[in-house]
Amino acid sequence: MADAFRLIGTPRFGGILVVSDHASNHVPDDIDLGIAPDLLTQHIAVDIGVAEVGALMAQRPGCAAFQGGVSRLVCDFNREEHAPGVVPIASDGHAVPGNLLDHAGHVARLERFYHPYHAALSALLDDCPPALILSLHSFTPCLASHPDEPRPWHCGVLYNADERGAKLALRLLGEEEGLIVGDQQPYSGRLLNATMNRHAEAEGRPYVGIEVRQDLIADARGQAEWAERLTRLCNRIALELT
Repeated sequence: MADAFRLIGTPRFGGILVVSDHASNHVPDDIDLGIAPDLLTQHIAVDIGVAEVGALMAQRPGCAAFQGGVSRLVCDFNREEHAPGVVPIASDGHAVPGNLLDHAGHVARLERFYHPYHAALSALLDDCPPALILSLHSFTPCLASHPDEPRPWHCGVLYNADERGAKLALRLLGEEEGLIVGDQQPYSGRLLNATMNRHAEAEGRPYVGIEVRQDLIADARGQAEWAERLTRLCNRIALELT
């Protein structure tokens, strides 16, 4: 269970909880994915920058960060339990031969990582309900398949049926911060929102899903800038939703 997640900071009732499913590129020593080591530094393995941004936000009173403890290639926490991609056999054109598991191996992988992660997050939210959940991810500046088509957005706002936090975030980030903000870009929260569907929308908990472009949070300066911005954003949204 220690591999499945980590909690940074002290959760507070009525505070902010930053949830990052893809914060780590860690692969336990007893798992061999059968891939080139350099792939673990790329987006297929980890959301670059979100671990550091979440940790910086968790230094502030009233804010804590709940982060996935293994690479999304080991177990993708932001998938439904029975979805094919929860233990991916391929990602972005790269085969992951170490994930060609039999049924028992697949179940064991979920029992080791997926179930402890979601059980811990559920218990945390029940024990210390936050005013707002920030679902924090990052995205690549361009697709590998279209390197000549840069993605223009500084960040994207993702959501499914519950638009409360998202609509406020779109206004605050666009009008007040002067950023290029994608509404359901570059991914749709109606398609990729499993963790928030389960822990926020199904329970009526306010949340906002933010994807930051990786190059903006790839170094310490950018991470500090976005930690400050997102803390300010979350506090504003939490106040307006109360």
